[in-house]
Amino acid sequence: MFLSKKKPPLIGLDISSTSVKVIELSKTGSGYRIEGIAVEPLPANAIVEKNIAEIETVAESVKRALIKSKIKNKQVAIAVAGSSVITKKITMPISLSEDEMEGQILLEADQYIPYPLEEVNLDFQILGQTKSNPETVDVLLAACRRENVDDRVAAAELAGLTPKIVDIEAYTIESVFSSMASQKSHKDMNKTVAIVDIGATMTSLSVIRNHKLIYTREQNFGGKQLTEEIMTRYGLSYDEAGLLKRQGGLPDNYELEVLNPFKETTAHQVSRFLQLFYSAAGDNDAIDYLILGGGTACLPNLAELTESHIGVPTTIANPFVGMSYSKRVNQTHLELDAPSFLIAAGLAIRGAEYR
Repeated sequence: MFLSKKKPPLIGLDISSTSVKVIELSKTGSGYRIEGIAVEPLPANAIVEKNIAEIETVAESVKRALIKSKIKNKQVAIAVAGSSVITKKITMPISLSEDEMEGQILLEADQYIPYPLEEVNLDFQILGQTKSNPETVDVLLAACRRENVDDRVAAAELAGLTPKIVDIEAYTIESVFSSMASQKSHKDMNKTVAIVDIGATMTSLSVIRNHKLIYTREQNFGGKQLTEEIMTRYGLSYDEAGLLKRQGGLPDNYELEVLNPFKETTAHQVSRFLQLFYSAAGDNDAIDYLILGGGTACLPNLAELTESHIGVPTTIANPFVGMSYSKRVNQTHLELDAPSFLIAAGLAIRGAEYR
């Protein structure tokens, strides 16, 4: 059928601990165009430790985000959090085809996964030839409890959406990184790059070498700690503290006594994170470049402070670099929110390529 209708792209839907983010991208030649985008806050306790505690509440927030964004498409790509995913790097014979490799992994999976196989979703990615053995390849195995996937699917469906892709957050970071690195201003990213995504309650580290994810880890740390310190120091509610943190209007001593110590703590956490990677990877894997993502990355001079701590060139993530946008997209909001859209943008990039 030479007049077959072109499939619409999938929406990227990121359900984080404090908000839902939606974005729709369309393909434009070799790049992408932002057709619709929105952020909608989540009530406290709707998400607990990145697991959905209140499916109906999350679904209502997704509906509001879709209305804000004016996105009409109903097919979606979603992701499960790294904290609910077990990853393991294994080696396999280079002679195996991808189908043979999949069969072998399923046979041996119980060696690597501490759950019954009927309770998990399995995926794998070939990283490339093993450095120490030319006859084997490194394979990144990922497994997630099925209930974590089911809850996200249920929230999306309750919001009137149809999930077509369920990805792992770390892989979406890989997708968005490839898009950022394709821009001329980011050509120096073709080596080993660390992306630190600082969320409200959780910070993730993804290390990418030659555009392939080689390491991922999460730890409990995020911008919520700054919000709680503002609450305690100035006797504010959580919502009031969050609003003043973003918009300004806090007392004169805020910067010196609250903000600056938190930025120092953040830079130390990033440094500690990288040390964990170096311990796991050995001396051969130096980080050439660091990208900070998440809402906390927007704190004034955090990139410069982090760079001074770790001695690695550091920049703030912009997953929308090089993209065009439709008239209904607010460009000012786009620039302010960009660092926190790493996962949603990575999902939307996969969605734009989905056929």
